[in-house]
Amino acid sequence: MSEAISAVIPFPSKESLLDPASAPRSRIADATAEPRWIRWLLIAAALLFLLGFLLLPLLLVFVQALGGGVQAFIAAVTEVDALAAIKLTLLVTAIVVPLNLVFGIAAAWVVSKHDFRGKRLLVSLIDLPFAVSPVVAGLVFVLIFGAQGWAWPLIDGGWHSSLPWLGEFTLQLPKIIFSTPGIVLATTFVTFPFIARELMPLMEQQGADEELAALSLGASGWQTFWRVTLPNIRWALLYGVLLCSARAMGEFGAVSVVSGHIRGRTNTLPLHVEVLYNDISQNYGAAFAVASLLAVSALVTLVLKAYLEWRHGESLAANHRH
Repeated sequence: MSEAISAVIPFPSKESLLDPASAPRSRIADATAEPRWIRWLLIAAALLFLLGFLLLPLLLVFVQALGGGVQAFIAAVTEVDALAAIKLTLLVTAIVVPLNLVFGIAAAWVVSKHDFRGKRLLVSLIDLPFAVSPVVAGLVFVLIFGAQGWAWPLIDGGWHSSLPWLGEFTLQLPKIIFSTPGIVLATTFVTFPFIARELMPLMEQQGADEELAALSLGASGWQTFWRVTLPNIRWALLYGVLLCSARAMGEFGAVSVVSGHIRGRTNTLPLHVEVLYNDISQNYGAAFAVASLLAVSALVTLVLKAYLEWRHGESLAANHRH
């Protein structure tokens, strides 16, 4: 019976099961090939999806932005409130990215190079912003630092105390909600997993052998970090900084809750686009002109991301195999 079945359905050899590369090409082709019309249908569906949901909306943004002419576009992006939104967005990004850079390297170092109790809890906390809605995160900051929050006494009047050698002093927090510190705090919370999550898989894969060898040869901790660890993670670190910067510039939900939408003061670029679009004067052209700046930044991020993946694909792919 078994001989009759094997005569009709030839079983693969043991070598081909262990090593698919050794199997005949015709057998592999028969197992993976589909009719040509199915392949063309899948390709067409993918292209239509990209065209309808990605390329066409992006093209419409630039068409609407330049619909009133180049002078109208320049006037919209150089308007006082627009310039204030651009400056605030760049300022927040310039503060948030270095903070996340330090935190991401430290968190990745601790998680990948050491074993300790509570390690899984720390990783879960790092992933928390991926699970929590940005609007909910902004609301939490309002509940903490708002006028009804438990930290408001430290903001309103401060905490007065005295010490024997220092005398009387006052501990007072700056205004958080409806100001730049609140925007920085909310953006930091939303973006801090990006750099850490890019570094942790790569550093876990590399292990600690090179660092231990450098320490055994007499190198200090800082020398080991600057000359061994940092060169090994530089491209993944740059990749994470790129993603973190893009998210910081485009963050809307958490910033919308804590900013107060004060034109010229607490509006970042995404908030300014919303304000212009909802303006009763229906200044849609200005809204799309400002939105095109975010689209350009997204395209630049995409080009840099593609370049890094092209030049350093192996080291970056190691991050996504875990």
